[in-house]
Amino acid sequence: QVQMVESGGGMVQAGGSLRLSCAASGLTIWYLTMAWYRQTPGQGRTLVARLRMDNSTFYIDSVKGRFTITKDNARNTIYLQMTSLKPEDTAIYYCNEDPPDAGYWGRGTQVTVSS
Repeated sequence: QVQMVESGGGMVQAGGSLRLSCAASGLTIWYLTMAWYRQTPGQGRTLVARLRMDNSTFYIDSVKGRFTITKDNARNTIYLQMTSLKPEDTAIYYCNEDPPDAGYWGRGTQVTVSS
């Protein structure tokens, strides 16, 4: 059974930083394309950043230069380092494959950025 457990969220002021973690079990991430997504109230989950097996990355324009996606294959964990946070980054953040598997969504971790 695949399980994704996100952690590291919290409340920060604008300009602050957070590091999100996603511990995966039931699958091996090193050869998969993994991603972080986020969801705001009334909206669907949207892609934030992607990390391929070859360590190539993709970021949506609004987080480029501020967010960094990485992974630790030994820990089967992916990370999202978020800096210079803005109020518009407020959301619940999830990890999953890209494209996402509907059965792999975890509970997410809430990030709240105050102005």
